[in-house]
Amino acid sequence: IDLGTTNSVVAIMEGGEAKVITNEEGGRTTPSVVAFTEKGERLVGAAAKRQAVTNPTNTVYSIKRFMGRRMAEVGEEIKQVPYQVAGNGGDLAKVEVRGKSYTPPEISAMILGKLKKAAEDFLGEKVDAAVITVPAYFNDAQRQATKDAARLAGLNVLRLLNEPTAAAIAYGLENASEGVYAVYDLGGGTFDISILRLSRGVFEVVATNGDASLGGDDFDHRLFCWMLENASISLPSDRDSRRLLIKAREVKERLTLDESVPVRMTLESGDEVDLVVHRDVFVDITRNLVSKTLKPVRKALRDAGLE
Repeated sequence: IDLGTTNSVVAIMEGGEAKVITNEEGGRTTPSVVAFTEKGERLVGAAAKRQAVTNPTNTVYSIKRFMGRRMAEVGEEIKQVPYQVAGNGGDLAKVEVRGKSYTPPEISAMILGKLKKAAEDFLGEKVDAAVITVPAYFNDAQRQATKDAARLAGLNVLRLLNEPTAAAIAYGLENASEGVYAVYDLGGGTFDISILRLSRGVFEVVATNGDASLGGDDFDHRLFCWMLENASISLPSDRDSRRLLIKAREVKERLTLDESVPVRMTLESGDEVDLVVHRDVFVDITRNLVSKTLKPVRKALRDAGLE
């Protein structure tokens, strides 16, 4: 299981090959989002993500940023989420939703529970153990919080596997020639760079670095700000902001294949958004975010004693 900041994935080894299991909605990835509705329902994954616009303060995402961390450590992270994170400086961070308090492992367990069910539906049998990936830089408290989440979801953790090692294995690098590899992992909410050394089929993490608050979400936000500025509209309502942010992400993804993407929307305020986003504009406005990833890369190389 890859328990990610933005999306999570569950896979099984079948005949020596890793096979990704689709969830009940048919998706290969499951958004790492949990929502609590007015009617008392709990939604996990795509259903939770879909209603985030209309229910922002009761929709929990990026919970991985709070795993095993104390309030004094997460000041910046708290500013970036609309839901309430509570506790005193020395306390472990907790989420307050609809009058109830949840620990990050409890929220993560709800995501793991959905992935566990997908695996059980696919295999037709009970699943009670898994290998779970974690960032190489996770400390003991963060690793323990991940194990706690698994236990709450009814899963025994066979092993916590460092994400860069998992990536290297997925690329078949364990069968490659011995040597040193860099794994550059720019995820939805976090950036990690790891230097691995392969010797006799075993990976050793030589150095790691990264930025725990830099990822695809920041690229979405940069495009969102550009759209606001170029559509010449005043600061929209929370609902409109959320819609625009979702549209920005959609545009970003389409720019992978398309040179330009038109954006036409009517906001609740009556403001019109009528723009065309060109790929070179997107590259330009996010250039410094890409540059930001290179500082940790250089530091990791230095720590590993490499050029």
